[in-house]
Amino acid sequence: MTGAADFASGKGHRDENFPVASRLVRAELRPTILAFYRFARAADDIADHATAPADRKLAALDRLEAGLRGEAGASAEAETLSAAVQARNLTDRHALDLLEAFRRDVTKRRYADWAELMDYCRYSAAPVGRFVLDLHGESQALWPLNDALCAALQVINHLQDCAKDYRELDRVYLPLDVLAAHGLDVEALADLQAAPPLRRALAGLAGRCGALLDQSRAFADRIADRRLALEVGVIQALAESLVHRLERRDPLSERVHHRPAEAAGIALRGGLGVAARRLGRVFGSREPGLHGNR
Repeated sequence: MTGAADFASGKGHRDENFPVASRLVRAELRPTILAFYRFARAADDIADHATAPADRKLAALDRLEAGLRGEAGASAEAETLSAAVQARNLTDRHALDLLEAFRRDVTKRRYADWAELMDYCRYSAAPVGRFVLDLHGESQALWPLNDALCAALQVINHLQDCAKDYRELDRVYLPLDVLAAHGLDVEALADLQAAPPLRRALAGLAGRCGALLDQSRAFADRIADRRLALEVGVIQALAESLVHRLERRDPLSERVHHRPAEAAGIALRGGLGVAARRLGRVFGSREPGLHGNR
């Protein structure tokens, strides 16, 4: 195995749990977001390959970094992203941060506590949203709200896939201290159905995701770009719905992911909520004595 194509899972942006460069985003920006996504997908596929040895995975991730830094022939995905970043005068810092997370995926299989998991999310999730915000010219003052939403999305995915990650990769993102507090070890994830203590542990972690989503709830309303605000509102609504499911369902034995029709309905409600609030601010700013609302 030498190039990213040798590790490819065949998964694309339409297969993700949350929208990626949807039609809500301005058309001229979607190709750059997709270049970032394909870079991230290539790195993810490398880190998650079930049989490749760790040294080959790390070497492949190094080639992605070399391509990002301008080495010709190192990585097609990285070179495409590098060109897109330079064309829009953006930093490559967010892509480099992602590579740090994927290197951890190769070498680190357990997380001691919530703080350690949040540090991982700082590299695995937050850079994606930060890149999109930079691309839209949004303020870095929004980064804390972005980071809360992105961390919630990441942990939601971990909870949905906890059994698969353990079975296929021997990787456990559930904090070990949370499992221990419920009298559990990682072998509990091998069961076909979660025992009551594991259900309680998973529901508690879902509740922590809910707290992150409480922090990010104002995010969409503070974004200047109207279309990006709608997309973030959609993502927030989908994430909140998944948290409610994870608090009540067993991801080892029950479906948690939205079916397409369910996702469409939740997305519509989320987008309409953002649109209604923005219209309310516009009309409110026209009333005597109200100024400065976008």
